[in-house]
Amino acid sequence: MNIFKTAKRSINIVFLIFLFVTFLVGIASALQSPTLSRFLTNEVHQTPFYVGLFYAINALVACCVSFIMALYSDRKGDRRYLILFCCIMSVANAILFAYVRHYIVLISLGVLLAAFTSCIMPQLFALAREYADNSAKNVVIFSSIMRAQLSLAWVIGPPVSFYLASHFGFKIMYLTAAGVFIFSLVMIKFFLPSQPRTDVTTIKAGSSLASLTDKNIMLLFVSSVLMWSCNMMYLIDMPIYTVHELGLDEDLAGYLMGIAAGLEIPIMILAGFLIKKISKWAMMIFAITMGCCFYIGLFLFHSTLALVLLQLFNAAFIGIIAGIGMLYFQDLLPNRPGEATTLFTNSTSISVILAGMMQGCLANYVEHHFVYLFALVFNVISLILFLFVRKV
Repeated sequence: MNIFKTAKRSINIVFLIFLFVTFLVGIASALQSPTLSRFLTNEVHQTPFYVGLFYAINALVACCVSFIMALYSDRKGDRRYLILFCCIMSVANAILFAYVRHYIVLISLGVLLAAFTSCIMPQLFALAREYADNSAKNVVIFSSIMRAQLSLAWVIGPPVSFYLASHFGFKIMYLTAAGVFIFSLVMIKFFLPSQPRTDVTTIKAGSSLASLTDKNIMLLFVSSVLMWSCNMMYLIDMPIYTVHELGLDEDLAGYLMGIAAGLEIPIMILAGFLIKKISKWAMMIFAITMGCCFYIGLFLFHSTLALVLLQLFNAAFIGIIAGIGMLYFQDLLPNRPGEATTLFTNSTSISVILAGMMQGCLANYVEHHFVYLFALVFNVISLILFLFVRKV
């Protein structure tokens, strides 16, 4: 009986460490990302074109590096050491941005180091999936609560990021991010469990690329890209739309983002519990439908109260696809959690490029609210594609 209690207590401690590390890595990322465009404009003195170019190259390199790392991590060694290596690269990246103001250095070496930062979260979730499978924990609830920690980090991180940049400068902001990454590295090194691959030989040579020809994976990937593109178009356009076209308060955009992020947390956790009664396929269909309702609402209603109330639909949309969507990839690729999770995160990276181009063209040549009409079209297409994905 004492042995059982000790084992149960150990599992709970590891579970809490996973949650804490996810929160830390999320905070470190949320300290850097929100103010990047302001940093490149004010500190590096670049035009909007070169700021956009930086985002595009950053997303492309992150996709390539994270996918290569995913293929490697699912075949060899201990995933924890790969996460530690990526954390070291993240510290180097934050220090580089703290002291360097040369665009060429940042868009080359900085982007390369940042790509390793983008590998941490998918590898961390893949390690958590392996740990949950091996310790007989509820994978869905475990993953949902971890994803909720990431949302919590993005509720706290952006305001802190803007505060540090405005009051203490970008150097202090990036050094703070470096310090959080160092703390994360220590926690991962000494407290997260190792899950070495014992069945590496069962993955045949070349089978790691099988996902590229799997109809279900490709349909899910394209659908996910379109879903996240809708969200990114909204996030890029909404701060401009609410002020310049609707004439609402400048602080409203921040409140809307915070409300949505806060609502996502209980929705993610609730989805994790409901998955025993409702299939992942049905949950995703419901989420995409909520997204359609959200973008219809944005196109039709323009008051502050309406925008606030619509965040419930937005939170249901993002909260479910962020948690259940990742698990869907993992279920379709059960022997390759690293590749599966990276496919999911890469769909968000590609959406940044697509959404940036779409929003820029639409906002430049037509009125802002047409951005949400096109987001609705993207979401409807994603819903149609997802209908043909194998149910899990």
